[in-house]
Amino acid sequence: MRIYDLIAKKKHGEALTDAEIGYMIDGFVKGEIAEYQMSAMLMAIWFRDMDAHETTELTKAMARSGDKVDLSPIEGKKVDKHSTGGVGDKTSLIVAPIVAACGVKVAKMSGRGLGHTGGTVDKLEAIPGYRTALDRREFLDTLRECGVSLIGQSGNLAPADKKLYALRDVTATVDSIPLIASSIMSKKLAAGSDCILLDVKTGSGAFMKTLEDSIRLAQTMVAIGEGAGRRTVALITDMDTPLGHSIGNALEVIESMEVLKGRGPKDLVEVSLQLAANMLCLADKGTLEECRRMAEKAIADGSAFETFCHMARRHGGDDSVLRDYEKFPKAPYTLEVKAEQDGYITRMDAEKVGLTSVLLGAGRETKESAIDLSAGLVLHKKYGDAVRKGEPLVTFYTSRPEKLAEAESLYREAIRTGSEPPKKIPLVFARVERDSIERYDTGC
Repeated sequence: MRIYDLIAKKKHGEALTDAEIGYMIDGFVKGEIAEYQMSAMLMAIWFRDMDAHETTELTKAMARSGDKVDLSPIEGKKVDKHSTGGVGDKTSLIVAPIVAACGVKVAKMSGRGLGHTGGTVDKLEAIPGYRTALDRREFLDTLRECGVSLIGQSGNLAPADKKLYALRDVTATVDSIPLIASSIMSKKLAAGSDCILLDVKTGSGAFMKTLEDSIRLAQTMVAIGEGAGRRTVALITDMDTPLGHSIGNALEVIESMEVLKGRGPKDLVEVSLQLAANMLCLADKGTLEECRRMAEKAIADGSAFETFCHMARRHGGDDSVLRDYEKFPKAPYTLEVKAEQDGYITRMDAEKVGLTSVLLGAGRETKESAIDLSAGLVLHKKYGDAVRKGEPLVTFYTSRPEKLAEAESLYREAIRTGSEPPKKIPLVFARVERDSIERYDTGC
């Protein structure tokens, strides 16, 4: 068997066999298949797709490429959550401690930033001292003690995905349903939780640009999870507009803490509460309505915030920065971009806003790029907001003053101003289970 032949086979749109997929993943992990060859295969998959059986088999091969986490020593149901990636999407920092404060264990392994989207691990590392790498004993002890542990993907957990994840980022093959589904679900299956909630983003800032593609991806992942014996549900959430107001690692940690303190942006609060309610419902804590009330109470009584602080300390982090934001490192250069005319924000291209944050240093342009944890931007006006000429639209934070003009130009390309307010867009479009799709048509 040769990878050359498999690339040619997929290039012509033929389905790969289970044995061929296993050979490909095993050979790539062992270094017997070169990155340039796997890049060609990824591009062939992007153009020619994979059927449901191929995608499931690819997921299984990636999941068994390394270790699997055994969470059986932890009592009760364990629930995991994953987002397909977005701009300003810091919900894991919010929903995990909410759910833990409500008595359900959250064992979550996260990734780093990919393309124009941020990564939970990068955000966590903006907390001074926070260790995203724990050994198995520390991880389980933290889970028992705090009810939640947010860590990076283990070097031995689905190593095939770790290698493919970095390669997809720099070969323009991120937005492929079988590659996204197998990447996410291989980690989720290997991570050992009983229940999985998927947050599938849709819109300009998501890898799935249309609602129908997002639903197809959700159905694919839910089927994989349920087929592996994990209770799995997906929510389809909006990413035409960045979530919340802050984009950039330290800035997003601060905004997440504001939500946990009961004073976050309305859209971020709403999406977080819906995600948390669904996680609690998956763990049999009650109906969705009852679980939402539990989540709201965990914010109101401060238990969710204190749970996050407890976890941060257990990971070696300095939780004093979560109480006093002035202790976070500050970007040395700022720029306030102002409106050039009166009107309403009628378009906000979330992907271009995300790429603006990358220019400022908050994301990676290549897999070797270093991140400036203090860099990013804060939106003062978002989609649907009224603006007056001269009002601030956004503030940039960076250590790269030479990038400010380019960042301003790109940001202005991302927004449009009109004379009439635009239509409202729902924050949550649908809820996908194995055998049903519930669509919503109301915004917040």
